[in-house]
Amino acid sequence: MLIVHGCVVLLFVLLAIVFFCGKCAFLIAGYNTASSEEKATIDEKALCRAMGGMMLACAVCFGVVMLSEVFQSMVLFWSGLAAFFIVIIVGVIYMNTSK
Repeated sequence: MLIVHGCVVLLFVLLAIVFFCGKCAFLIAGYNTASSEEKATIDEKALCRAMGGMMLACAVCFGVVMLSEVFQSMVLFWSGLAAFFIVIIVGVIYMNTSK
């Protein structure tokens, strides 16, 4: 299970790096289906930076879940999982309400 968690953390880190570079905005759900008029009103670089930050925060949360495997601690597992869901909820709200 440690290998699976490590792969998930690596995936989130790689996605964060790609988004921080301002690339692959087409991977963001909602943005890729928006019309050309809607896309013109959205700052694509800022959206990618926010998404990169969210991916990096998710990587940290899954890192905590991965540490729960190492230390055999359910407290770390539930803390990392709760933090992951909080990051997702706050990130989605932020991206939908900010410019």
